[in-house]
Amino acid sequence: MSLPDFKKTEQNKTALPEWAKDMKDGEFISYSTTFKSKIYFELFDEYTYPCAESGDIRYYVFDPVKHGADPTKKYPVLMWLHGASNSLMGVGCIMCSGAEQFASPKYQQEMGGAYIIVPLANEERLEDGSILGTWSEVYSKPVKAIYDKVCAENAANVGKKFVMGASSGGYFTWQLLEDHCGYFDGAIPIASGYIPSDEVLDRISEEGTSLIIAHGKRDELVDFDECVKPRIDKLSAMKNCICFFPEWVYNGDGGVASVFYGFEMGQHCMINWVQNNLIFDNGTPADERLPDGITGWIKSVAEK
Repeated sequence: MSLPDFKKTEQNKTALPEWAKDMKDGEFISYSTTFKSKIYFELFDEYTYPCAESGDIRYYVFDPVKHGADPTKKYPVLMWLHGASNSLMGVGCIMCSGAEQFASPKYQQEMGGAYIIVPLANEERLEDGSILGTWSEVYSKPVKAIYDKVCAENAANVGKKFVMGASSGGYFTWQLLEDHCGYFDGAIPIASGYIPSDEVLDRISEEGTSLIIAHGKRDELVDFDECVKPRIDKLSAMKNCICFFPEWVYNGDGGVASVFYGFEMGQHCMINWVQNNLIFDNGTPADERLPDGITGWIKSVAEK
């Protein structure tokens, strides 16, 4: 499908989504996130990984030790995977992937520190608006190699390994878990149109990977009933797994999330809520199983 060019398109904050008719009295539409973004990019260093198969891969790394964390301790490593077309935003992909807020002093403190890796697919926009070069199996080996490289270069401080992403990045999160089963200690596939086979899910479960599987029931781009609902029983039976399938995706202010750049995708963009730590601005967690949000979950898995 054709995807909006976020550099050229302004968000329509007056659009009334089709799903608005299903909102209850007292609920309201929220058109903006409540956290500040594009303010932590300078905390990330840019690198390039040479690769003949996929083309050289640009990636960004946040190093907690470089930014004041105790150099004698170990820290989890988080890889955040962007959605389709987001790499075309360059450094802005740090925000779109979900990574930016987790480099903030607040989230770093809540997690006890963490390395962050943001790789960029070699995407290209065609004249019809469609995108070539987004995440696919061809990236699996080189992206894993980037992860290995960062861990090797910081071996004295590397702890548990995590991978997470939304939309196309959610698919690629599953792909990495499938291809490198047992490598990751934790993962968060979000709004993915792909879920591995039962056999692969069994392998992931037996390896002990902790999971948060997140998908909004009113996702406009990846239909929940078609892609997720038939697999709920299998997903829910996995070990160390939290299935987070909310009726509505919200912003931090408690409003139902709308994101309109030519078409509505607020309920698909759960990554914004994740960057808000799945905690509302009033301190209420989005899910009682995650009382301290994503940062608290990462810390608990990292300390196992």
